[in-house]
Amino acid sequence: MPPHSIGSGTISFGLVSIPIKLYTAASSGGVTFNQLHAKCGNRIKQQTFCPVCNEVVDRASLVKGYEFAKEQYVRFTDEELKSLEGEASKIIDIAEFVPLPQVDPIYFEKTYYLGPDKGGEKAYRLLADAMAKTDRVALAKFVMRGKESLVLIRPAQSGLMLHTMYFADEVRDFGEIDKGASAKIKEGELELALRLIDELSNGEFKPEQYEDEYRLRVLDMVNLKVEGKEVTAVGPQVQRAQVIDLMEALKESLAKRVPSERKPPAKMAKRAEAAPAAPAASARKAQGGKK
Repeated sequence: MPPHSIGSGTISFGLVSIPIKLYTAASSGGVTFNQLHAKCGNRIKQQTFCPVCNEVVDRASLVKGYEFAKEQYVRFTDEELKSLEGEASKIIDIAEFVPLPQVDPIYFEKTYYLGPDKGGEKAYRLLADAMAKTDRVALAKFVMRGKESLVLIRPAQSGLMLHTMYFADEVRDFGEIDKGASAKIKEGELELALRLIDELSNGEFKPEQYEDEYRLRVLDMVNLKVEGKEVTAVGPQVQRAQVIDLMEALKESLAKRVPSERKPPAKMAKRAEAAPAAPAASARKAQGGKK
């Protein structure tokens, strides 16, 4: 099924206008549950309750309030908040180009794919190729759903991606966190750590080697319950050893490594070899369809 565009816009690059379409790049694969009444098994409905008036409040009686002091609020109507939104605009006006390594990933919020809209194919291709050759990414502001966002556009996989970003005042100061500066590293420990990193290193990132094993266990249990089978929940057993001597722990870790072998996780290899049973695949397929 081809991806569905969630919106459109125009990239302004000097005097060049590039009509584009936005597509969601990723979605969470987590398993979601509904809250049921244990007595009858039916889904519950949540109500908004006022403890002062001791009554259930309907939506029409609700207003937004900003707490400026403890339990003191200033009220806002939807119309007042609407008047403060950024001017409705689909123009993504590029402000500057910077090297991607200069942008800390902590600022990235959400990712979208960009594709050319009708008539924008050549200009889109020109910008994507030029940015790829110069190893630059673009920074711009864009109003999305009434909220002004800082965005970064980067060339990737022969196209363009857009990342919404946090503003600087939204990112907490890492300097407030203790980073263990007072700890003393023993002679030889850094060398062993570097060797261990080298043994665990690969030349490229292969995300397909990793999977959400918790989600798969949950979906397997869902199928067993649907089939009416009795289930005994047993989580994965993880043996956690207490590290007493850092040097010895590093040496032991290196001793267990086999430098010449770069094998994918055994569990993944087994999954690839075994064909999934029809009942066990049904819940996963249904879950995968919820995007």
